[in-house]
Amino acid sequence: MTTKTEQKKVRADLLRIAGWIRDDSRVLDLGCGDGMLLAHLQSRRGVTAVGVEKEDAQVIACVNKGVRVIQQDLDDGLAMFDDRQFDTVVLSQTLQAVVNTEHILKEMGRVARYGVVSFPNFGHWTHGLSILTGRMPVTGQMPYEWYNTPNIHLCTLKDFEDLATRLGFRILERATFREETEISLMPSLRSTLAVYHFETDRKSAP
Repeated sequence: MTTKTEQKKVRADLLRIAGWIRDDSRVLDLGCGDGMLLAHLQSRRGVTAVGVEKEDAQVIACVNKGVRVIQQDLDDGLAMFDDRQFDTVVLSQTLQAVVNTEHILKEMGRVARYGVVSFPNFGHWTHGLSILTGRMPVTGQMPYEWYNTPNIHLCTLKDFEDLATRLGFRILERATFREETEISLMPSLRSTLAVYHFETDRKSAP
């Protein structure tokens, strides 16, 4: 069982994701960062974990945590993985920075039965207020200026749900957050981060 001290080291959204993943399953984390989620899952859930990450420093951090990691840009695709090689594939706070959003989601549907995606909610009320005042929003979830942001495909909760339906994904659960607090009332306007757990369909593969 994860102690309170250990939980403080893992973001609330990652703990929610971890709760959706079955013990002893096979997990692929795309854009895994420093490997925090996979290290937690290996330690607490006994999963077989693989991460994909392109940044040198993050790859080193994964290795130091004992996480198996492949260094590659997600925009190069997932051809190195077989169909249904994994039980669950995770794309955490990376969807908005991928060039071909639809393709990476289809690839997730090919390599795993279950998927988890999280992304900044562009529908948060402060973003609309910023646009009304003539400026692009800069927030904790989207801390970049318009001219240097890696975030090229921003969306709302409804936008993602519509795309998931079109791709044949069945949404199982949704969690929404503002910083470390889970938001249940009016999440489309009040949450800054959305996390979705869905079941994929073999037909979603390209």
